[in-house]
Amino acid sequence: MRETDGTRDARTAPMGTRVRWQVVVLLFLAVVVNYVDRSGLSVVLPVVKEEFHLDDSVSGLLLGAFFWTYAAFQIPCGRLVDRFGPRRVLAVAAVAWSLVTAATGLASGWVWLLASRLLLGATQAAMFPAGTSCVAYWFPRAERATASGLYDSGARVGTLLTLPLFAVLTAAVGWRGAFVLAGAVGLVWALLWWRLFRDRPDEDARVGEAELRHIHEEEDAPVPEAVRADASAPPPGWGELLRNRTVWGTVLAVIAQSYVIYFFITWFPSYLVDARGFTLLQLGLFGMLPGFAAIVGNWLGGWASDHLVRRGRTLTFARKSCGAGGLLVGASVGAAAVVPGAGAALALLSLSFAGVSFATSVLLTIPADISPPGTPLAGTLQSLQNTFSGIAGIASPVIVGVLKDLTGSFVPGLLSAALVAVLGALALLVVVDRIDADVLSAGRGRSGGRTRGRAGLQRSSVRK
Repeated sequence: MRETDGTRDARTAPMGTRVRWQVVVLLFLAVVVNYVDRSGLSVVLPVVKEEFHLDDSVSGLLLGAFFWTYAAFQIPCGRLVDRFGPRRVLAVAAVAWSLVTAATGLASGWVWLLASRLLLGATQAAMFPAGTSCVAYWFPRAERATASGLYDSGARVGTLLTLPLFAVLTAAVGWRGAFVLAGAVGLVWALLWWRLFRDRPDEDARVGEAELRHIHEEEDAPVPEAVRADASAPPPGWGELLRNRTVWGTVLAVIAQSYVIYFFITWFPSYLVDARGFTLLQLGLFGMLPGFAAIVGNWLGGWASDHLVRRGRTLTFARKSCGAGGLLVGASVGAAAVVPGAGAALALLSLSFAGVSFATSVLLTIPADISPPGTPLAGTLQSLQNTFSGIAGIASPVIVGVLKDLTGSFVPGLLSAALVAVLGALALLVVVDRIDADVLSAGRGRSGGRTRGRAGLQRSSVRK
């Protein structure tokens, strides 16, 4: 535990430096680069199909291959983040995925493209486990959802930027040159990350003492003996993680969130054109509205949850209410399927995307919230979430497509997304027990969890 004079309330102390928010900016830029690199092929695919004479089956294989390795490598990457720290792992990962992106421009056929997509999924799998680990080390609990929402909004920004960026670059230097330049940007980011970031704020000379006190406010509070006695306990093993209600309730909510989001990533443009009669011009003008709404949802979700914490509500209430509320708003995707007007449908789809993004900021934060203090576990927990998120990303477009083939309509697919969103909200409310740092640091014996839970409440009351 850090030594402080304990004379000043961290919530009213001068903040001094704000290096932790520079970390969020770096993570935001990393996510933007990450999503531009993974989405670029979908933009240039018509040109690539013509050059390599690809049919739709091979094209679909290329687009989906990314998610196979992305899901498969989540847990290994999460363990690496917790073992070696986010600085080293994310720097290596960014260099690797940038080189893979650049090498995509050297492709001589579809087999090369398939290999590059598989490698890209594997190398990008470290992004969000590393981001969650950074948030766990650099932010107090009352700011973590805000930080998570801000950097995660880079996914929406990157997705929005990919179409105009790759279109302009392809027109200027060809699709091959576009990938080479995109890879070069990632290498520049990796260099900045290595020079500017440190795993912990205590290791960064730019961080002032006031900011350190603010970041470590939970650690600096008096800790009951029952908690202190268990502080050196080994981190929970896989058996304990996989038996934990909070872990599984959050995973189920993440599956629901991902199922809805991947409708927007995959089928949304086709839905507007085929089901709502949008022209390509209208798609270009209005099709970006849900993406902008999602960015705002990301920001608001993190702020709202942290605001509740600062107002004295429990972490459990703040995370569960905002996460479940966002998913329930996301269920408006089902209403979009049945309203008669195209404008009303677009408005409801924008509301839905904003809702699930609102929930995303909260869900992304929970692994940091439930990691025992001082235990490098946030990356592993985030990787477990992302594994199932990737599986949902594979399943969602397939299920929506199959339902459309069977019925000739997008309505069943959108209704399935609404149902999954509601079920995800219920999982967060009912399956999740509580959300705090004692959830996983308890349970070494039959009564340990209950005892540690009471100690955690005592510690919270001391902080107030």
